[in-house]
Amino acid sequence: MEDTQFANRKILVVDDEERMVRFIRLNLEHDGFQVVEAFTSQQAMDRLRETLPDLILLDVMLPDLDGFEVLRMVRDNHDVPVIMLTAKSEEDDRVRGLELGADDYVTKPFSPRELVSRVKAVLRRTDTARGQSSGIIEVDDRLKIDFDRREVWVEGELVKLRPTEYRLLYHLVQNAGWVITHDQILAKVWGYEYQDEPHYVRLYVNYLRQKLEEDPSNPKYILTERGVGYRFVDYKR
Repeated sequence: MEDTQFANRKILVVDDEERMVRFIRLNLEHDGFQVVEAFTSQQAMDRLRETLPDLILLDVMLPDLDGFEVLRMVRDNHDVPVIMLTAKSEEDDRVRGLELGADDYVTKPFSPRELVSRVKAVLRRTDTARGQSSGIIEVDDRLKIDFDRREVWVEGELVKLRPTEYRLLYHLVQNAGWVITHDQILAKVWGYEYQDEPHYVRLYVNYLRQKLEEDPSNPKYILTERGVGYRFVDYKR
């Protein structure tokens, strides 16, 4: 049954296997999505500029450049959400995609329900993040955050955050002084479909610390509550 929340959302599918693209198209169109196809990295970048999709499904194995290189080019200029498609199940490949700015990954073979569910989950959290605003927050003399303009400043320098890093920071800051459990963070930032993916939280907390903390190994903004979750420093006190 078509979900009107996502009716006519445009999905760019990048895969060199025509049968796979056809399979994905049929299932996405069944749920009301529009599908744009690309079979090479060059086609992918052309379609991105021409159609401005709402989300990209990007296969790792392409005939000219691999999906990781395409993802790097996408992230140089766009914050469109990206889900990586891979036949590899090794954790290193999944982590590499997330490090380069992918929002999620799906391992082949996958069921139509799993794929559509992941697409909708990523779009939901992207929509939520775009609707967030809280004005300028001065954590201290070193760190300032403007959620209205989606800007983060560290020591007077603008720091570029990926969409998922931004969403994580938003929820941590909005609950400053309070401990948020791993499960709560997964549900708020990634969605309830991700309760079995706790490594996402650890990975992205580490990314944020690398960008925000003066000494990531001894953080003063994003604090670990061992065995429970994380707490953003109570800057209001």
